[in-house]
Amino acid sequence: MTAHTSVGTTSYLLLYGMEAVIPGDVEIPSLRIIVKSEIEDTEWVKTHLEQLMLIDEKRLAAVCFDQLYQQIMTRAYNKKVCPRHFEVGQLVLKCIFPYQVEAKGKFAPNWRRPYIIKKVLLKGALHLVDEEGRVPDMTINADTIKRYYV
Repeated sequence: MTAHTSVGTTSYLLLYGMEAVIPGDVEIPSLRIIVKSEIEDTEWVKTHLEQLMLIDEKRLAAVCFDQLYQQIMTRAYNKKVCPRHFEVGQLVLKCIFPYQVEAKGKFAPNWRRPYIIKKVLLKGALHLVDEEGRVPDMTINADTIKRYYV
């Protein structure tokens, strides 16, 4: 029943439209408590309808809070990111991931031979070719390559 940082409220509030309370702090009584305390049905229905009307408002506020939180986290992450710029004709090495066939064990190389950048696309995508000029039709993300210095 603790408030989530990203949403700013509890999951119970978003689901049921009211805060979870212990039995001693009951604000909107259940049907059993109504019968014992002899609250009128109209008053009980009125309070429940008011709470139901507020559910959408509370959910909308949580969505706005979540979007604000996401913007803050994105800004904090982007402060630490150093963008890498690649140009056509540069030599680069491609990372060999553990799930690829080339990954043959602990002492295998982590980077595959030099490639030449053929074309730089938007948002860090690159077209690579071999040193011989063969086109393996390889479009790759710039996160998985590094510059090769001869």
